[in-house]
Amino acid sequence: MRKLVYYIAVSLDGFIAGPDGADPTGPDGFWPLPADYIGHIAAHYPETLPAPARAALSITAEGTHFDTVLEGRRSYEIGLKAGVTDAYPHLRHLVFSRTLAASPDPAVELVATDPVATARDLKRQDGKDIWLLGGAELAGALYREIDRLILKVGALTIGTGIPLFSGGFDPRAWKLTDHTVLDSGAAFFTYDRSADQGSGPE
Repeated sequence: MRKLVYYIAVSLDGFIAGPDGADPTGPDGFWPLPADYIGHIAAHYPETLPAPARAALSITAEGTHFDTVLEGRRSYEIGLKAGVTDAYPHLRHLVFSRTLAASPDPAVELVATDPVATARDLKRQDGKDIWLLGGAELAGALYREIDRLILKVGALTIGTGIPLFSGGFDPRAWKLTDHTVLDSGAAFFTYDRSADQGSGPE
């Protein structure tokens, strides 16, 4: 069965963005992108780079991890404000929103129904794993459905901001299955859900 994978950049103190939720790696952002960090993503997770970055880096590789990306409305609107209606045209792109009346791009699927039911249905379909891009609200809604965490840990702290998950207190155990630490101080950690903690009730 396909895995739901929360692949996300996070600060050392557990935040994925600043308090305003804007793109922390954008022109006015505060999140550094070292060359070895970009190089590692390009080599190992090329499908997770947005189309403009793929074009700039001359990347055409499909990638081996994901063929589908799930995104919340607030995260999606960051790209819209930059004039990008589909940052991942090389993937099946689903955006969860109850307020967007129509998709700004014919290739982007709007989902207004329960994200848990949608994720479970996608897991049963054939294909590569499913990338949960974020943000925190969608990750919180899908918290018990996540099979794997891939944390791109930046070598910075920000004090406050948008957390890795939004939601209530719900401790879960994870098993470290892979890690790479780069010379720049950035690191990639892969955690799989502990075998004794399955997904939520059907």
